[in-house]
Amino acid sequence: MSTQAPTFTQPLQSVVALEGSAATFEAQVSGSPVPEVSWFRDGQVLSAAALPGVQISFSDGRAVLRIPAVTAAHSGRFSVRATNGAGQATSTAELLVTAETVPPSFIQRLQSSTVRQGSQVRLDVRVTGIPAPGVKFYREGAEIQSSTDFRIIQDGDLHSLLIAEAFPEDSGTYSVTATNSSGRATSTAELLVQGEEAVPAKKTKTLISTAQISETRHTRVEKKMEASFQASAMMEMQIEGAELAHKTPPRVPPKPTSKSPTQPSLVAKVTGGRQQSPSPVRHVKAPTPTPVRWVESGRG
Repeated sequence: MSTQAPTFTQPLQSVVALEGSAATFEAQVSGSPVPEVSWFRDGQVLSAAALPGVQISFSDGRAVLRIPAVTAAHSGRFSVRATNGAGQATSTAELLVTAETVPPSFIQRLQSSTVRQGSQVRLDVRVTGIPAPGVKFYREGAEIQSSTDFRIIQDGDLHSLLIAEAFPEDSGTYSVTATNSSGRATSTAELLVQGEEAVPAKKTKTLISTAQISETRHTRVEKKMEASFQASAMMEMQIEGAELAHKTPPRVPPKPTSKSPTQPSLVAKVTGGRQQSPSPVRHVKAPTPTPVRWVESGRG
């Protein structure tokens, strides 16, 4: 088992107490093995016998010394020492007992803030007063109880509200009251928690509409291009059809009815020419038969 020298994770804080009121010193210590704790006043070991009415406890690393009703004789330097086999550590603070009362006063007030959803929020105040004032946090007038989600912590005159994870419903007016026998003081601030959509709904709709319009325009351009392409293709097909119609061989006239002798070689050549080429063929007409004159022979 590893060892660790004592360390004060929360040291003692000085206390100003009104005569006749209670005064409490508190410290948090860690170490392995668990350290032993001793208290001292002005360098002398402190015990219940040496200081009647004093209450001393140590549990779960929390060391506490409480004096139920202080007098001027209790003023002085108080120390707590933690010791184990790995070493020791000491924390010291002052106790001032006074007969004069001082009303609460904020030396650090709440500050308004705007945060994003899911952020951790810390609201701090510093307050003084004699006797030490009691501090409470409120939201919209309702007192906040310390919990896992809303932790209230104190470190001397510093009082803090920690919101582990803020949500829009946590927005509102937060206030702190500090109260003692001499009076009361209040500090107020606003907390705004913005949701995931920080853009107003109206603007968001405009952005979506713009995107849809852009997409529609793109579709229209594509359709126009497609229609233009189809028209171009149809025009090419019509031109090709006209050319083919122009190139179609003309109708062959009927063969002459004359009994005149034909030229087989020429007919064969022309016929062969039609089969090989669609170009127009020049046709040669057969020779027109010459009329025969009958001459009567002289009569013998």
